[in-house]
Order: sequence, then structure tokens, then C-alpha cells
Amino acid sequence: MTAAAQSDAAGFPVREGEGPWTDAEITKVHWRLTEDATELQTEINKSESEIADRLGDSVSDAGDDQAGIGAKAFEREHELSLTYNARELLAQTERALARIDAGSYGSCESCGEPIGKARLQAFPRATLCVRCKQREERR
Repeated sequence: MTAAAQSDAAGFPVREGEGPWTDAEITKVHWRLTEDATELQTEINKSESEIADRLGDSVSDAGDDQAGIGAKAFEREHELSLTYNARELLAQTERALARIDAGSYGSCESCGEPIGKARLQAFPRATLCVRCKQREERR
């Protein structure tokens, strides 16, 4: 951490010019992430159940024309994609919660500098500072 960065009493880093994290702010971020994790898990469970039902329906699809079979295959692929995305978001959420619990929340995983409170309050799953995220996206 550079001299420009500072840290609050809980050890969560902040960028120069930002106020330290308060217990209320960290509690709010933790609560939001926990709520998101619960909703995502519910969504994943529902999607997996629907996917299993659709896969079971494939035997009854035997009489469908090619367009009907294609439409149903597209729906299954779409459901699988949404479920995969929800699982990825859940993993990011759980990782952010673990970082809060470990006291490493707010540090960029690439350069170690503070990510920034405003960025984390807008996107609490962020693991990279803006500079490192931009560098990653250019690759």
C-alpha cells in the first residue's frame, strides 16, 4: 500500500481523498452481498430444476418438427447459459464476502492498491482497481 493510500480501523484500504470505511458501510456491503448470494442460489436451483425437466421432456419431443426441436434446443442452451452466469456471479459474491471476512476487501488483487470505496459501493464484487481492470480489458 502506498503512502497515498490509507486504511480505516478495520484495515480496509481506501484511496487518497476518501473517508475511511465505517462499520455501517461494511455492514451494508456485506448485507447486500449476502442477499445477492441468497437470490442467486435460489435462481440457480430453480434453473437447474427447469433444465432437468426440459431434458426429461426430450423423449416426448420425438414427434416435433425440426423447427420445434431447434426452438427447444435453443431454450435449453439459453437456460444453461443463464445458469452458468448465475453460478459465476455467485462465486464472485462468495469471494467478496470471504475477502471482507479475511480483512482483504478493497485491495486490488493485481497491484495491491486500494480499489476505491465508490467503485466497491457501486460494484461490491470488484477485485481490481480501475487501472488494472482497464489493462485487463485491453488484452
